[in-house]
Amino acid sequence: MQNLTPTPKKYSLMPTLEKLAILRNWLEEHKAQNVEAIDLSGQGAFTEALLVASATSVRHAQSLADGLSALCAEQNFEYLRMEGYTAGQWILVDCNDLVVNIFQESVRDLYKLEALWGDSAAALLRKGEEADA
Repeated sequence: MQNLTPTPKKYSLMPTLEKLAILRNWLEEHKAQNVEAIDLSGQGAFTEALLVASATSVRHAQSLADGLSALCAEQNFEYLRMEGYTAGQWILVDCNDLVVNIFQESVRDLYKLEALWGDSAAALLRKGEEADA
C-alpha cells in the first residue's frame, strides 16, 4: 500500500525578501555595522540577494557568523556552508538564495561589493520599503 502522507519540506519556503529582512534585522541587533542589501534576482547570478555587513573585530565577525548559522537552524532556513571563518577578515555565509558577507572594514573597502553589483542595492531597499508599507 502506498503512503499518502505528504513528506514535510526540509527547508522554509519563505520568500527571499522576508528571509533577507530577518537576517538583516538580526545582524543589526547584534551590532553589525553598515548592513547593506544587494538584489541579484533576475541577473542570472549565483544567488537572489547579498547581505554585506562590517564587523568591529575578528571575534565579532566570527560571532556574527556563528549566530547566523544558529538563526538559520532555528528558522529552518537553508544553510549550505561558511567560508573564511578562521581568518575572520571576510566570512561568507551561504544560505543558498541569500549570501551574507561579513567583512572587516578595511577588507570591505578593498573589495567594494556594493559598487561591483551597481544599483541593485538601491532597488532591493526600495522593494523592502514598499513591502513594509
